[in-house]
Amino acid sequence: MRQRRQGAPVTTRTTRGREARVRLPRDERRALLLEAALASFSDKGYHATAMDDIADRAGVSKPVLYQHFDSKLELYVALAARVCDDIVETIESALDSTADNGARIGACLHGFFAFVDRPGSGYPLVFSSDMGTDPAVAPLLESAQTRCGEAIGRVLQDETELSWGECVLLGSTLVGMAQSAARHWVESGSTIPLEHAVELVSTLSWRGMGAVPQSSEPAAPRAGADTDRTAG
Repeated sequence: MRQRRQGAPVTTRTTRGREARVRLPRDERRALLLEAALASFSDKGYHATAMDDIADRAGVSKPVLYQHFDSKLELYVALAARVCDDIVETIESALDSTADNGARIGACLHGFFAFVDRPGSGYPLVFSSDMGTDPAVAPLLESAQTRCGEAIGRVLQDETELSWGECVLLGSTLVGMAQSAARHWVESGSTIPLEHAVELVSTLSWRGMGAVPQSSEPAAPRAGADTDRTAG
């Protein structure tokens, strides 16, 4: 009879018929537990989900779950941090995808809308939950928005004569608009096709950003400034 190689991973079956790998690498096990937590929280909500639910879905015992996470809140915070990092990476990748500023706006919006709409992204669980005000979670969400705004701000600073503060203000405004538009789009049932929704918001954004003078262009008159008027 064929013998198992010494030290090879062992596959065991629990009394419920679930298979579990012995000595799964810690990072891999942690990722598995986070996916189980995401599915459980998405199905039942954070408050109605118990650690037993997450352990059952992951196919591990509760003691194994507690070896990686001390509490349900710690699990949620880890998920929130992962979602926030994914959003920032999405925006940064979109900004790096082209040197054309109009296309950059479109790429950022398309990436953001697609992320929000993607099953399993975790966005609704993190950004549309009452847990967003929790002291352990709120700083993560604020940091993600700041990082996205600064990423856009760095592009503006390279290509305009605006101050850093002005660049970040505009970047944060674009992030807030994208977040609000994408959330409305999803919560209203995504009745407008994704590509068309992105095109609409991109057009609005670009008409505003297109008025910002490039570093080689003269500054446009500020709103409210006196201008010559011609009668009739």
